[in-house]
Amino acid sequence: MLASHADRERTVDVLRAGYAEGRLDQQELERRVARAYQARTVADLALLVADLPQGPVPQTAAVQHLAPMAPPTFLPRPPKTNEKAVGALVCGVLCLATGGLTGIPAVILGHTARAEIRRTGDGGDAYAMTGLVLGWLSTVGWALLIMLMVLAGSSYS
Repeated sequence: MLASHADRERTVDVLRAGYAEGRLDQQELERRVARAYQARTVADLALLVADLPQGPVPQTAAVQHLAPMAPPTFLPRPPKTNEKAVGALVCGVLCLATGGLTGIPAVILGHTARAEIRRTGDGGDAYAMTGLVLGWLSTVGWALLIMLMVLAGSSYS
């Protein structure tokens, strides 16, 4: 990607900050600033500041191998999984083994988890939805079975 004037200025600002912090001497600063103003691509600019604490622009996949990776401490954390969503999934999966007893808890936990996920931004929406589907299938299945048994019992009377 071709570098813009703003990209070059950000790079020069990073270089000057490195000089102010004592990471570069005067000659190195002058040499790198000259190269920054002559740079044609963003990758050229990234090379100039790769050994400094911050870069001129967010690194793209093409330039990522040129600059050192950030330590895991500074990487963004994935959103935590909502506990109620996990509970909904477990209850939904256990519907068959428990004879449908965990269907209603799966539905309640699933709806509650989805509301919390929308409000807080937690992860686990797929877990909540799976628990909801399995819980509703179990609940509706048992309701139909009981209705059929009642109808069959009343037809014999």
